[in-house]
Amino acid sequence: MTCFALCDVNNMYVSCERVFQPRLNGQPVVTLSSNDGVAVARSNEAKALGVKMAQPFFEIRHLEREAGLIAMSANFELYTDMSRRMVSIARKFAPRCQQYSVDEVFLSYDGADPSAVGPYSTFTDLGHALRSRMLRWIGLPSSVGFASTKTLAKLANHIAKSADRGLGGYPRHLAQVCDFNALSARELEALFAATPVNDVWGIGRKISAKLNEAGISTVSDLVHADSATLRKRFNVVVEKTVRELRGISCLDIEDVPAAKQQIMVSRSFGSAVPDLPSLVSAVSEFASRATEKARAQGSAAGAVTVFVMTSPFRAQDRQHSPSTTLQLVRPTNDTTQIVTTAVRGLREIYRSGHRYAKCGVMLIDLRPQELSQGELDLFGGGDELEPPAHREPARDRTRLMTAMDALNRRFGRGSVTLASSGLGTERGSWATRQERKSPAYTNSWEEIPVVRA
Repeated sequence: MTCFALCDVNNMYVSCERVFQPRLNGQPVVTLSSNDGVAVARSNEAKALGVKMAQPFFEIRHLEREAGLIAMSANFELYTDMSRRMVSIARKFAPRCQQYSVDEVFLSYDGADPSAVGPYSTFTDLGHALRSRMLRWIGLPSSVGFASTKTLAKLANHIAKSADRGLGGYPRHLAQVCDFNALSARELEALFAATPVNDVWGIGRKISAKLNEAGISTVSDLVHADSATLRKRFNVVVEKTVRELRGISCLDIEDVPAAKQQIMVSRSFGSAVPDLPSLVSAVSEFASRATEKARAQGSAAGAVTVFVMTSPFRAQDRQHSPSTTLQLVRPTNDTTQIVTTAVRGLREIYRSGHRYAKCGVMLIDLRPQELSQGELDLFGGGDELEPPAHREPARDRTRLMTAMDALNRRFGRGSVTLASSGLGTERGSWATRQERKSPAYTNSWEEIPVVRA
């Protein structure tokens, strides 16, 4: 029997900040999204104050004065680097690993024998050893759940984390590490009966509401529901989830992450942007970043979508939120071609006299790069949107793109970019506002902490 585990860092973003700023321990802390707009992570103390996930900062700003709330700008470079360190530790505790998100990693144990990866007699012992090393080596607190399927492992992790906070009425001995395989059928049934169905991985808000209407409100209800009825009323995802909850493994560890079907880069601006040059700068930057992600997963895009939006919260402003999709003659992951296409789309939809609050670029119709290379343009064009008679001969910029990616990895994002992304005032008008951002403690020589005797 295969055993799965899910290791999840508790309140990842806040925990990363606390590693380098111990003064934040025990304090209500939130980290804010790009432009300090909404709360994207909350400490347990902040949750106790009633701060909700994705709650606008202006609604909770008063808590800084009234309850000592500490708000920090998101430091995604720091969180990504700490996530990489977290995964490297987890890999030492399992033969197979899959990073699921910035703060979660799935582990797989063939044969369900914990002694195969160390001196552990039970998975509970292994889980505590993993937590201990994570905390000792990189300072991040975590919870671990073990079970016979990935869905059950995620549920076990949820119970371990909830029990640690005294929530849900779960037994305290399941706090921090919860191994479903070590529980009796009666104990497991009691946990399922005490857990709302919306706590199950894959059961979203809309599906949960429909299940509630059908009289299914707990995990136990879902496990014992009629399979034929579920298959008829819901989609295959729900059916697969139920099978996983019943201990039938349908999801394996993904050793190689599946390629994304769409890649989008978007952002709200630090301040309203009314002029076209600044929007061109932003769209060029986002298109460049999206194309870099496409190259990283070996994909080429067949079409580019561009959108801009005014803010619906500024009722006094004229509203305009258009989008356009431009088909490429030949799929590509050449930054120059993607940016040229995206900017052309922007010029089509831009209207003067509007104060735009957000824009984005999405690459769609993605396909493997090696397949797209064989799809030759009948006219041999270089500019994908120019009439055939006006096109320049096609140029292979693969080596140029590889060099750009290498330089940006070595010297930091945006070290090498296209001129249309802007180098001065254009970029400044839409740049992210991060007035409360902590230093890049782990990946910048200029910002690394210095201890003086």
